[in-house]
Amino acid sequence: MIFATYVVSGILAHPHWGAAARGLAVPSMPLTRTALLTAVATVGTTLAPWGLAFIQSYAVDKRLSPKDLRYERIDVATGAVMTGVIGFFVVVACAATIHARGGTDIHGASDAAVALRPLAGHLASTLFGAGLVGAALLAASVLPLSTAYSVAESFGKDAKLDDTPREAPLFYGAYAGVVVVAVILVLLPGAPLIPILFLSQALNAVLLLAILPFMIALARDRELMGAHALTRTGTVVTSVTLALIAACVVALGVLAVR
Repeated sequence: MIFATYVVSGILAHPHWGAAARGLAVPSMPLTRTALLTAVATVGTTLAPWGLAFIQSYAVDKRLSPKDLRYERIDVATGAVMTGVIGFFVVVACAATIHARGGTDIHGASDAAVALRPLAGHLASTLFGAGLVGAALLAASVLPLSTAYSVAESFGKDAKLDDTPREAPLFYGAYAGVVVVAVILVLLPGAPLIPILFLSQALNAVLLLAILPFMIALARDRELMGAHALTRTGTVVTSVTLALIAACVVALGVLAVR
C-alpha cells in the first residue's frame, strides 16, 4: 500500500488532467538521444531481465504446481497493471511540478521529492518521498534475490528461502554480495546516481534482446510445456514486443554514434 502515496502525490499536484489523458492516449516524444535513452530505460526497467528470471524462480520456491498457475497469472497481471498506474501518477506528479518549473537540477531521489514541495505542498513531497523509500526497500530485497536465484540455479545448488545460510551458502552468499556491491556504489562520494540509473536500465533493454528469443523458444516448446505452451497469439505478441524493443535500442545506438 505504500505505493498509493504516489497516487495521492499526483492528485495533490493538481495536474492538467486533460493534458495527462491526451499524453496517455496519444504518446509522443522528440527523436533526440535523451528522449530515446529515457524510452529505452523505461522499457528496461519495466520488462527487466531480472524480473523475468525472478518470477520463474520464485514460483518454484513457492512450490507452485501447474494447477496454481492461474493464480500466479492473476498475481503477475495485477502487479503489471498497478505498475502502470503508479508510473502514470509518478509522471503526472513530476510533470505538474518539476517540469512546470523548468527543474533540471535533479541529482537524486531526494531532489525529486523536495522539488515537488513549492507547487504541490509539503504533504505531497513527503508522500512522494515515502513512496521512493518503499520502492528502494522493495528493490533492495527483490533484485539481489533474483540474482541469488540465478547464481545458485546455474551451479545446480539449492535456491530456497526456507533454507538456512548453512544449507544454501551459495544462494545467501550471492545475495549478500549483490547488496554489498550496491551499498558501496551508492555511498561512493560524488557518484552520478541518476546517470547510473538510466544507463543500467537501458542496459536491461539491450539484454532483453539476448534473453527474450530463448524464452520465446522455450515457451513454444510443446514437449517441454505441454498444454501450457505459448499459443500462436502469444508468439505474435511477444515477437512484436521484441521487435519494438530492438527498434528502440537500434535507434538509440544510431543517435549515440552521431
